[in-house]
Formats: sequence, C-alpha cells, structure tokens
Amino acid sequence: MLKDITLGQYFPGSTVVHRLDPRTKILLVVIYIAALFTANSAAGYLIAFFCLAGAIALSKIRLSVMLKGLKPLIFIILLTSILNLLYGTGEVLAEFWIFRITDGGVRNAVFMALRIIMLVMGTFMLTYTTSPIMLTYGLELLMSPLKKLKVPVHELAMMMSMALRLIPTLIEETDKIMSAQKARGAEFDTGNLIEKARAMLPILVPLFLSAFRRADELATAMEARCYHGGDGRTRLNVLRLAARDYTALTLGVLVLAGIIVLKRFGI
Repeated sequence: MLKDITLGQYFPGSTVVHRLDPRTKILLVVIYIAALFTANSAAGYLIAFFCLAGAIALSKIRLSVMLKGLKPLIFIILLTSILNLLYGTGEVLAEFWIFRITDGGVRNAVFMALRIIMLVMGTFMLTYTTSPIMLTYGLELLMSPLKKLKVPVHELAMMMSMALRLIPTLIEETDKIMSAQKARGAEFDTGNLIEKARAMLPILVPLFLSAFRRADELATAMEARCYHGGDGRTRLNVLRLAARDYTALTLGVLVLAGIIVLKRFGI
C-alpha cells in the first residue's frame, strides 16, 4: 500500500505539459478545482473529464501510474459515496431500517466519487510534471505580492516544496522500518482494526526520529552552503510566460466559464 502513494514524485519529460510555466500549471490546477466544485451536472463533469484526459495524454504519464496513486484513497472514496448514497433526497428507490436510497442520493454518490477521483488526479498532474525546484519558484512568484505585507513568501514556498519532496522519502523510510519489524516477527496484517493500529505504534517512534534526523541534516547542509533566504538571490533560469502558457490559461478560463454557464441554465 505504501508503494502506491505517488504524491510528491516527479516524472521528468519534455512534453508540452512539462514545458509549461509552473505558475501556469498552479493556476490551471486552481481553475480546474473551481470547475469541479462548480459542476453539478453530467455535462459539467464530462467537460472536466475530457480536460483531465487531454492533460494526461499530452503529459505522456501512464494511466496505470495515475490509478496507482488512487489506491490509498479507495476507502475514503467509498465511504464518501456511501454517505451521500444513504442520506440523499428525492424519490425513494429502496429502503431498509432507517436508511433510504433515493435517486438524488445515487446522483450525489456518483458525482462525489467522480469529483474526488478527478480532483486527486488533477493535483497529481502538478507534481508529476513539475520539479520541486520549479514548483518552489512558481509558488514564490505567485505569492510575491504578499511580500508587501511582510509575509515570508520565499520561506513558505520552500517549506511547501520540501514537504512535498520529502513525502516519497518518508514513505520509503516507513517501508524499510516495516520490513525490519516484520523480520523480527511483527505482524501488521492480522487482527482487527484496533490490533492493526496498535501494531503500527512501534513504527512511529523510529519514523519520527528518522524525520527529525533528515531535517537536521538538511538544515546543516543549507547552512554549510550559506543559505540565508530569498533576499538578493538570483536565478540561472528566469521564468517567462510563453504563448503556450497564455493559450493554456485561456482554455482553462473558457472551460470554467462554460461549466458556470451550464450550471446557470441547469444543463
């Protein structure tokens, strides 16, 4: 299960999606999320689906990789769908005990499952096609107006990027600790839910120690390289928006506007 978590990984490439400015991709993800939460009909979700499918095809990221990242979220998706299914409103299709399954509940369950799946896959596209360094740079530039309010923009962007980058490392470290514990006779797959949770406790202490050690080593390495924040720093590659970035942003805004129109007229 741990190996199925792909959040934070970066897959190098030279596709048009990889070459987009990181600011463009961040804004497109925000627009895409807004479109998903605005859509309330099959037509709206179909438009969002085709946009996601087009982005995946252009990025040449394998669909199996995208689906693999959804495995750890299956329980959350199923639980959310069941709750929407049982507590919906509308014409009653089936009834048992205190629960009712209505046509509105079925509709909400399907739409909620699709929303979560497409939302997760859309955000995965950002980290899959953007290196941590470029992601940090893009976040810093987008949040640069906050510098006037004395907000430490560079430090915030650096922390968010480093947190994403360390997710695969911590997952790998957790897998190593679990393998070592299994070699000593520990069992993580047997017993009820409480017993499984209790069996995970011996993993937490060495995992926290490893995380703190890595953080200390990283801080020492940054100090040894005279890192002192973003003030006065220059960059080898300066980000500039190209025609493909303006085209992508325009298409994103048009998609969002189209979904808003569909919702406005109840289509």
